[in-house]
Amino acid sequence: MNFKGTIKKAFSSTKIYFILRLIIGGLFAYAGILKISDPKAFAKVISQYNLVPEQFLIIVAIGLPIVEIIAGAGLIFDIKGSLTAITAMIVMFIAILWYGILNNLDIDCGCFSLEEQKTHNSLKEAFYRDWAMLAGVVYMYSYRFITREPKFQKII
Repeated sequence: MNFKGTIKKAFSSTKIYFILRLIIGGLFAYAGILKISDPKAFAKVISQYNLVPEQFLIIVAIGLPIVEIIAGAGLIFDIKGSLTAITAMIVMFIAILWYGILNNLDIDCGCFSLEEQKTHNSLKEAFYRDWAMLAGVVYMYSYRFITREPKFQKII
């Protein structure tokens, strides 16, 4: 088997694609449920980054978890648009975490629970975790690209 065939085989595993959908979609749905259960606490975490104006904190603290739950469930069930939403959120989270790391913020990342703050490396751990999830997302896009049906046939 040549290199191209090996790559194609590696990125066309239905099992890996399914497992990644369950893990990443499940993590997003779980995180959203935790955040929506206490929007005031999540708003406090968001405010520590000083990126969202005060008047929009509660809107973001309620809206973001709802989007996470919907996108996570959508990814689990392979609903169109959910992978794009998850990708956008992961990229946004990586940028925000990088901002927090660069500014040496000693705060909870806001990813799952206040328990994360006890590790003092919460932002760095979340940063690396998000990069790992982004790698999973790249795999899922590759899977979709490799296994897609051609839209156009050659006209002879």
